[in-house]
Amino acid sequence: MKPSAASGVGAALPSAGVQGTIDEIGMPLASTTFVVVDLETTGGSPNAAEITEIGAVKVSGGELLGEFASLVRPSVPIPPFIAVLTGITDAMLSTAPRITSALPSFLEFARGSVLVAHNAPFDIGFLRAACDQIGVAWPMFQVLDTARLARRVLARDEAHDCKLSTLARLFRASTTPNHRALQDARATVDVLHGLLERLGNVGVHTVEELSLWQSKVTPAQRSKRHLAEQVPAAPGVYVFADDDGRALYVGKSKNMRSRVRTYFTASETRTRMTEMIAIASKVTGIECATNLEAEVRELRLIAERKPRYNRRSRFPEKGSWLKLTIEPFPRLSLVRQVSDDGAAYLGPFGSRRLAEAAMTAVHEAVPIRQCTQRLSPRKPQAACILAEMGRCGAPCNGGESVEQYAAHVEAVRSAFTGDPGPVVRRIRERIDSLAHRQRYEDAASHRDRLSTFVRTAMRCQRIAALAAVRQLVAARRLEAGGWEFHVVRHARLAAAGTSPPGADPRPYVDALAATAETVLPSPPPQPAGTSEEAECILRWLEIPGVRLVEVDGKWSFPVPSAAAYAHIVGATEQDRAHAAPFADRRGLRPAG
Repeated sequence: MKPSAASGVGAALPSAGVQGTIDEIGMPLASTTFVVVDLETTGGSPNAAEITEIGAVKVSGGELLGEFASLVRPSVPIPPFIAVLTGITDAMLSTAPRITSALPSFLEFARGSVLVAHNAPFDIGFLRAACDQIGVAWPMFQVLDTARLARRVLARDEAHDCKLSTLARLFRASTTPNHRALQDARATVDVLHGLLERLGNVGVHTVEELSLWQSKVTPAQRSKRHLAEQVPAAPGVYVFADDDGRALYVGKSKNMRSRVRTYFTASETRTRMTEMIAIASKVTGIECATNLEAEVRELRLIAERKPRYNRRSRFPEKGSWLKLTIEPFPRLSLVRQVSDDGAAYLGPFGSRRLAEAAMTAVHEAVPIRQCTQRLSPRKPQAACILAEMGRCGAPCNGGESVEQYAAHVEAVRSAFTGDPGPVVRRIRERIDSLAHRQRYEDAASHRDRLSTFVRTAMRCQRIAALAAVRQLVAARRLEAGGWEFHVVRHARLAAAGTSPPGADPRPYVDALAATAETVLPSPPPQPAGTSEEAECILRWLEIPGVRLVEVDGKWSFPVPSAAAYAHIVGATEQDRAHAAPFADRRGLRPAG
C-alpha cells in the first residue's frame, strides 16, 4: 500500500493557556435540536434481532418541532414473547416498509441534531447495525443517554431504579411509556427536560458540559484535550502513545480530530480508555485516501505494534488451522501455520476451542481416523475403540485399504474447499435424532459445532478465492464526485487513491497500479495479508456501486459451496439470542 502523508506532530503544547475552539466549547442547550428516539425490536442483540418500530420526537428550546413514527417489517416472524410485550404482531407489520426505506427516512429526520435515547447503547447499537446491513454510512451523531444522566443526577431516595417508567412517573410525564416506540420517545422527552432543568441549577448550559456531566470526566482527561488539535480533521488512523513512544491505542475515523476529542470529553464510554488517556502524552494522525485504507492501516498497526488498550486484532498470527495431512491415511491436525505442501486447510479459527469444535463436527460426519500415529498399509496395528463403535474404518489393521480410505479423505477435502453438503446432512440427521429423543442439550452442542464449521468454511472459501487473484482493481464513485480506487493483490490491499471530480479516472488508476506494493502469494488458502484484512476488502467490494476495473486471474467461487448453508449460521445465532430473551444486563440501577 502506498503510504499516506502523515501529519506533522510537534511537541505537546502545555495544557495551560490553550484557547478552546468554537466547536469545542459546545452548543447552548437552549438552542440545540434534540431528536429523542426509541426502538422496538425482535430481540435483545443487534447481531441476531431486527428493528420492528422506530419512534422519534424532535424538540428545541422546549418546543416540539416534529415527530417520526414507522413500523418496520423484519425478515423474521415476531417472537411470541415480544408480541405480548409490545403488542406488535406479524399482521400489523405485513404492509410496513422494510428497514431499507424506514431507516433512511429516520436519518433524514434526525440530520443535524443531537440524538437522545434511554439506554442509548441499545437503540444506537441497533441503528448502527441496520446502517451496516443496508450499506448506509452511520452519521456521527452526538448521543446523550437519559438513563446515564439520571444515574448521575438523581439521588437513590428519589428513584429506586432508572427505568423509563420510573423516571416518567417521577417527572410527571404527559405520556405513559408502554413499549411502543413513539409513546416511549414522548415520555423520554419529558424525562430529558426534567433532567436538563436539574442540571441548569448546577451550571450545565451547553451540550459539551452535558456530555462531561454524563460521562464522569476526570480532570486529567480534560487537561489533555489540546492533544486533539495536533490531529488532522481528515479520514485516517490515529495512534495514542506514551512518553517513550510506545503505542497505547490505535483507532480510525472519517474525521480524526473530531473522534480524538471525544476521548477527552469521555463520550467514549469504555472504562479502560480513562486509564489510557492518563498515560498518553501524544496522538499521531495518519491521513488515508479512503475509508478502506484506514481500516486496513488500523489492522496492520495493531498487529505490528500490539497496543495494550486494543482488545482485538493484536495477534493475527495466533490463529489456528485445521489441516488434512498428507500421508497414506490422512487425518485432521491442528496447526498454527499454513505450509505450501499441497494439504487441504480450513481456517483460521480465532481460538483453539473453535478449531476443536469444527474438527469434532467433521469427525461426527466422516469416519476419518482420529489417532495421531503414522500408519503404513504394510504394517498393521491394533484397532482402537472407535473402530469397534463403527466411527472409523480401521485402516490401522487393514480394515480399509488406501483406496477405500481415500473416499473419506475426499469428503473432508471437498467440505473444506467446495461443497460441505454431505457433512452438513449427516450432522443434521444426528441433531434431528437427538431432538426427537428430547436430548436438546446434546442437539444444541452438535448444532453449535456445525455452525462453527460452516461459518469458517464460508469465510475460508471467500478469502481463498480472492487470494488466488494476482491483481484486482476496483473503483467506486464518491458522493462528492470523483472516484476512489483500490488495488488488491492476493487479497492484500496494495494501493488506495482517489481522483478529483470531473477528471478522467483512467490515468489515476494506471498510476496507482504502477506504484502499488509488490505482493507475493502465500500458500493457499491463506491470503497475502491477514484474514481480517481480506474480509475488510471483501466487504468493500460487495458495496453497491463498486465496479471491477481489472481482474488479473480468476475470481470465482465453487458451486455448490459453503455459502449455500449460510442459513445454518444465522439460525444458530438467532436461537442463542432467543434462549434468554429477558436477560437484559444494561445496568439500570442508579449509581450509589
